[in-house]
Amino acid sequence: MRIGKQDAPHTAISTSDANSITVRGRDLCKELIGKIDFVDYFVLLLLGTPATDNQRFFLNALLVGIAEHGLVPSVQAARMTLAAAPEALQGAVAAGLLGSGSVVLGSAETAGRLLHDLVRESEGKNAYETALERLRRMRQSKTPIPGFGHPQHSGGDPRAELLLSLAEDRGLKGPYLAMLHTIAHALPEALGRSLPININGAIPAILLEIGFPVAALKGISILARTAGLLAHLQEEQERPIGFILSHAAAEAISYDGQKAP
Repeated sequence: MRIGKQDAPHTAISTSDANSITVRGRDLCKELIGKIDFVDYFVLLLLGTPATDNQRFFLNALLVGIAEHGLVPSVQAARMTLAAAPEALQGAVAAGLLGSGSVVLGSAETAGRLLHDLVRESEGKNAYETALERLRRMRQSKTPIPGFGHPQHSGGDPRAELLLSLAEDRGLKGPYLAMLHTIAHALPEALGRSLPININGAIPAILLEIGFPVAALKGISILARTAGLLAHLQEEQERPIGFILSHAAAEAISYDGQKAP
């Protein structure tokens, strides 16, 4: 049974023969290894074009900004998985990435899709009114506003503030950053209160401005978080806390089900 499209049997990423390995049209050994750093190589792999100065600068900044998030659920899942299966580092990394959804890690993608949609919807229209209408619909449906608010940094996410300041310093301007600020300005009228831009709002606005497609936004977060997970898993092997986390979770939860007869 045929499932999905099966009429384009091609890839433009890499190929090899007995004498060479080609990646995005470049000889891996002659043109890339030892001559290009990983961020440049990632951009080449992902987009198929050499990284621009802004792509290189901001991708480095974003990866540093979001690689480490402390003992968040994804890290706890990874460390407890490694504690239970110490031979399976890859399984522990996978466990930490499987929860990359709209609440944790994937919210940058959700915010990016909102920005992308609003920029398209506002063409030839008033951007503020377009954003305000969408925000009101989201409030009515009780949909969270991705990219805004923070439980700890209620006065403003310092990472977002720094990234947006860097964007301004480097002259990065465009419809996505403009829409991000438009949403921020419309929030008090839509919700009755303001919310600060958080890092998951700044990340997609910047990435979209420097030419990353919407479909790639979550991948940037996954790449960064993988580095953080590997650090926690290395520490887990040296100073294990996986079973401590597991025990603490069990102690924190009380049983309120039916009693046995």
